[in-house]
Amino acid sequence: MLITHDTRCALDAVVDLVNTAPDEEGSDGVDGLSLIADLEDFVREHNISGVGALTDRDLSAVRRIRDRFCEVFAAKDGARAAALINELVASAGTTPQLTDHDGFDWHVHYFAPGASVADHLAADCGMALAFFVVAGEQERLRRCEAPDCRRAFVDLSRNRSRRYCDSRTCGNRLHVAAYRARRKEAAG
Repeated sequence: MLITHDTRCALDAVVDLVNTAPDEEGSDGVDGLSLIADLEDFVREHNISGVGALTDRDLSAVRRIRDRFCEVFAAKDGARAAALINELVASAGTTPQLTDHDGFDWHVHYFAPGASVADHLAADCGMALAFFVVAGEQERLRRCEAPDCRRAFVDLSRNRSRRYCDSRTCGNRLHVAAYRARRKEAAG
């Protein structure tokens, strides 16, 4: 599956957005988007273009679409994921356009010029996820299998085998725990 630069940026943004949700199993209950400053940081970290001064209205709207994206990652089948993505993209009033900015070659923006940050995220991130559903790769939209984590991630491994959001933390921690359990059992 070919993933262009702008699609990869949108995937990174949607994963990070979903992972700000406070009510996910295994989270510490903290909303990563509780303040406008949190949203400003998110916009800056993901280089979301064309966003002016953010308001409480923007924050509420982004939280609503975040909840919808959480549902996409939880969808049991492609039909449910497609329905959710269609709602997100339609609500954003998409206006696909070719653009070349900030040193990047031609790519497609799916949001209308002057769109709100929520519409921008709904359109671009929704379309990035749509490519996975269209390709029959919806199962790549995953949650970490570590029992105390459950963070979202997109499995871009060649053989669809990634199980943890971060192999250095969650994966390594579980492997070390299993190793120690085996050693303890062998020692008797």
